Amino acid sequence: MIDDIKKDAEVRMKKSLESLDTAFNKVRTGRASPSLLDGLSVSYYGADTPLRQAANVSVEEGRTLVITAFDKSLIPAIEKAIMASDLGLNPSTAGTVIRLILPALTEETRKNLVKVVRSEAENARVAIRNIRRDANTHIKDLLKEKEVSEDDERRGEEQIQQLTDRFVGEVDKLLKEKEEELMTV
Repeated sequence: MIDDIKKDAEVRMKKSLESLDTAFNKVRTGRASPSLLDGLSVSYYGADTPLRQAANVSVEEGRTLVITAFDKSLIPAIEKAIMASDLGLNPSTAGTVIRLILPALTEETRKNLVKVVRSEAENARVAIRNIRRDANTHIKDLLKEKEVSEDDERRGEEQIQQLTDRFVGEVDKLLKEKEEELMTV
């Protein structure tokens, strides 16, 4: 019983960590990366389609992304999606190719991005703590129903706390790496 609760909590905490990693990948660091555009969708024949399925995204030089649409009629929709996003990039179109030049990050922009990254990390920590609370509630419910002993309850809560500490440590490690990456000129 308690092992099932622990496994469920661990799976959910891993998902929170993956979500944080995805959020960190969307924060640009001055270097061009195709993952920067992962969250963008383009309206293609009335359906929202991920940009990756409508165009090829590659890196040209250090700070330039090149988007080659599979269908020429998609170019205006891709431009519109990029401008509507919160990336702050202006597309430059030449025929069937769209270029996105990432501006160099200023010190102020870097500090603002660090604030965003810290906020995302705190959201992940809160999610992990909520998972811990849910797991502990399930364990307490088992105790109330007399399905486990008090010793088992205490042991289960300690295991859940160790799990929580491990995942919060992972969040802190990811945050530190991203901060260093952002502040590197």
